Amino acid sequence: MTEFRSISGPLPHIPDDLTIPQFIFNSEHATRPQRPSSIPWLIEDYSGRRIHQDELHQRTRALANALHSKWNIATGDTVCIFSPNNVAYPVCIWAVHSLGGIITPANPGYKADELVHQLRTTRAALLIVHPAFFSTAQAAARDVGLSEDRIVFIETPLGPATSSCSTVEELVEYGARIPVTHTELCLRPGEAKTTLAFLSFSSGTTGKPKAVAIPHYAVIANVIQMTTHYRLNDPKQKDKRMVPGDVAIAVLPFFHIYGLVVNLHFLLFAGLSIVVIPKFNFPAFLDSVVRHRITHLLVVPPQVVLLCKHPSVKNFDFSQVKFCMSGAAPLSGELVETLRSILPNAVIGQGYGLTETCTSIAMLPPTQRIATVGSAGQLIPGIVARVVKQDGSLASEGEQGELVVTGPSMALRYQNNEAATKETFVKGWVHTGDEVIIKDHNIYVVDRLKEIMKVRGFQVAPAELEGHLFMHPDVADACVVSVPDDYSGELPLAFIVLTDAAMRRIAGNAQAAAQLKVVLAKHVADAKVPYKHLAGGVEFIDAIPKNPSGKMLRRVLRDQARKLRASSGESMAKL
Repeated sequence: MTEFRSISGPLPHIPDDLTIPQFIFNSEHATRPQRPSSIPWLIEDYSGRRIHQDELHQRTRALANALHSKWNIATGDTVCIFSPNNVAYPVCIWAVHSLGGIITPANPGYKADELVHQLRTTRAALLIVHPAFFSTAQAAARDVGLSEDRIVFIETPLGPATSSCSTVEELVEYGARIPVTHTELCLRPGEAKTTLAFLSFSSGTTGKPKAVAIPHYAVIANVIQMTTHYRLNDPKQKDKRMVPGDVAIAVLPFFHIYGLVVNLHFLLFAGLSIVVIPKFNFPAFLDSVVRHRITHLLVVPPQVVLLCKHPSVKNFDFSQVKFCMSGAAPLSGELVETLRSILPNAVIGQGYGLTETCTSIAMLPPTQRIATVGSAGQLIPGIVARVVKQDGSLASEGEQGELVVTGPSMALRYQNNEAATKETFVKGWVHTGDEVIIKDHNIYVVDRLKEIMKVRGFQVAPAELEGHLFMHPDVADACVVSVPDDYSGELPLAFIVLTDAAMRRIAGNAQAAAQLKVVLAKHVADAKVPYKHLAGGVEFIDAIPKNPSGKMLRRVLRDQARKLRASSGESMAKL
């Protein structure tokens, strides 16, 4: 049997009786670098406020006390965080975890219907929201029957009060002054493997996003795997990727698994200070990198494209940056070469992972300074991989097939979705849906077998957009495919079969046809988060090609879309 394993050394003990906050605050694991007390954990970008371990721990305990006292949040209750990055975000996570509750992080760009789906799927009992997104949260909460007194503001609203909702700051103050009303969750040996910490959303293979059930153990395991991979506490390792006192930027959203596990939990465990950026704005991002003397950049390819092509970059000195990791989609060799000139002193690499694997499967090896072109990295300790060919047999080195993996960080299932679980989680192995080649220990992602596209690192399920297009009275059939884009990686393009009535309206009238395309694109834009917009365009087609059983031949249309773009020379719209 051909199986591939890490060459970064054995995996040390992973505690299976700790919650994530116990591990983050109290664990003295052998792989953990020692952080001096003078080094802050978090830095608020706009104010420069520095937050140390003792303050974070105290605020976590106080907030947990308030959540239990006011709403009886306890074991098994789910709390949704609907907010951009904020220094209170991890405090909310760890407070809920201390009570035995589950966090479901939601994209603050969601429209109300998208948030309703997440709240309903996870049966959320409380909603923590940024004031800027209160109207969406209020509408969604009303739809699922969540009363307004169960909405909490993650920071104090500016201007006149629009609601009587509590704020996290008020709750921390309240929880600190009242008697302790709860007992912190303590796990017996083995319980961390099944006690849920997160319900993080992923599109899986098809359809609407699904709640990935991630236990405490999976997050703890992945942090230890990455720490072991980079030998951070090994005195023999001369070229250490990160040391206490380094400063990382947290511009990746905490609601995304990459930002949540790698950028937040792993880097805190590694002893770094994290500058928390609420929203990505490129000029402000450049300023923050210089102002805070950022040493570690965790980014996605669209941000790499900006670093390589934006004219203002030449006005900044990035000589202090010593590590740059890109994930969520592949980088071209040309981008890596350009990035080397912009970050002359940096290790530059890529990583690969999924929500279903609780993030990292592969990363740039600790002995390599620049990523191998096309490689998504090498397997990290504890991961076992198989490459399964179309006939079901296992591929050897250099052969192509679907990547299937197992290891201690795997998620458990899709929550309340047995059918989807059976497709992806099979006897402890996760079917990634990505077609790869493993050669010389490097993973090369060749193609995506599943239908999901990645736009700026975010998953987009074609079936979700198709379902919404079907709701428009002029649409008889639809198929959404991806088209390549230098900035976003991929963009959604819709092939649409119009109803007979719509066809008659636009017959022989190019202007009317163009206007209808605008209307259909707006139909999606009005209901979906921006990265799901049909920025790749709308094309009318006589019929959607299908096989004899009626399944859409999506790859046929995907190839057609690429030919259309190549022949027209059309530049993809930027989101």
